[in-house]
Amino acid sequence: MTAARQPALFVPHGAPTFALRPGAAGAALGRQALLLPRPRAIVVVSAHWETDVPTVSLASRLDTIHDFSGFPRELYAMRYPATGCPEAAREVAQAITAAGLPVDFDLSRGLDHGAWVPLRLMFRTPTYRSSRCRSSRTPARRTHFASARALAPLRERGFLVIASGNLTHNLRDYFVAAHGDGRTPGYVREFADWMWDRLAAHDVDALVAYRDNAPLATRAHPTEEHLLPLYVALGAGGDEFKASASTRASTTTCWRWTPFPSRPAGGASA
Repeated sequence: MTAARQPALFVPHGAPTFALRPGAAGAALGRQALLLPRPRAIVVVSAHWETDVPTVSLASRLDTIHDFSGFPRELYAMRYPATGCPEAAREVAQAITAAGLPVDFDLSRGLDHGAWVPLRLMFRTPTYRSSRCRSSRTPARRTHFASARALAPLRERGFLVIASGNLTHNLRDYFVAAHGDGRTPGYVREFADWMWDRLAAHDVDALVAYRDNAPLATRAHPTEEHLLPLYVALGAGGDEFKASASTRASTTTCWRWTPFPSRPAGGASA
């Protein structure tokens, strides 16, 4: 049976406590999973696995990595029983190599919270993952976009591409709001609106140079590791980003690149 064509997604993973208190954003991720055709395998690109070159995990068993400290005890007891797929992972590596880009392998890397938190909220399916390099320079954003372009043909073969990060990530502002009046700083919405407009226009040049163009970009991202996965979804998704008024207002909603029916037959279960 031919595998169904898959989308590319940019999903939020929030703080680790997102797994304990998913709220409306977690429910939205679960609903998104119900819309998807069943994937053959999943490529997860997480902001929390940083390497010098694109790296693919060949692990058959993907351990749940609790890469944080100082959080509630029940969070450390959580497990996401994912299974790796070395054969599919090698297809990812071959696609990257075919694009003329370097690739490396990790034999044991499991799932950090940037991967298992959103996956746990969405579905349970055999999973493998890859990563991209981190840098604060514009060429890194272009590299993420170019290397992810190599993943686009895999979507035709049933590979679901999930890029996990956050649209804004300023921990200082987060803690100030959490211990103050709880109000989200105004720049968060302003930055999100700018990103949405540029994505809807598929303005890759402006997105790659967002630190020169977007409002308060360096405040939205003092460091860039949580936004770089967006360029993976952008590259793997091509021109298929679909704007939606119901999701524009939120910086924590899953963004997708692909048209697909509202409830296809044989869809994945959350």
